[in-house]
Amino acid sequence: MTDTTRIPTVPDAQLGPVEVVQAIRKRRGGTLLNLDRMLLNSPAFAVGWNGFLGAVRNALSLDARLRELAICAVAVLNRADYELLQHAPEWLAAGGTQEQLERLPDYAAALQDVAVFSEAERAVMQLTLEMTRNVQVSDASFARAQVALHSTQALVELVGVIAAYNMVSRFLEALQVAPESNIAA
Repeated sequence: MTDTTRIPTVPDAQLGPVEVVQAIRKRRGGTLLNLDRMLLNSPAFAVGWNGFLGAVRNALSLDARLRELAICAVAVLNRADYELLQHAPEWLAAGGTQEQLERLPDYAAALQDVAVFSEAERAVMQLTLEMTRNVQVSDASFARAQVALHSTQALVELVGVIAAYNMVSRFLEALQVAPESNIAA
């Protein structure tokens, strides 16, 4: 695959510092993504990113299905294909359905689809929409998410996930990080 990124990713022969690369590989189960190779252009940034996103992905009490729905929703709203390719399988593994995944790109219709998305899922999608497009969230949408999640901790974590993955999609899209060639569409 031709590297179409705006800034070259770090090639294997130049990966480093070793301890940073090892920490990223450990979190990723041994592999490095093109995202990681881009981050390694700034080792300090890569260290912070790995620690922060590692906690967001692996240390929260938020239901994994709702977390991955929010991440996929951010990806759809921001037209961040790389992010969606990475997280669609995670959403499906966490309990999302293929039908939901297929309907998500028509976001306005998905928000109204009571047959395919539960009230909690639609509340998450509405919160994600408002945070992503408007930054500010209406009191009604916030209250709806609060009722759906039943926990202050889960709500804080959901808001954090949405914010974090807006950062991820903006990083990926600004630098035009190419998806891995081994990811099935």
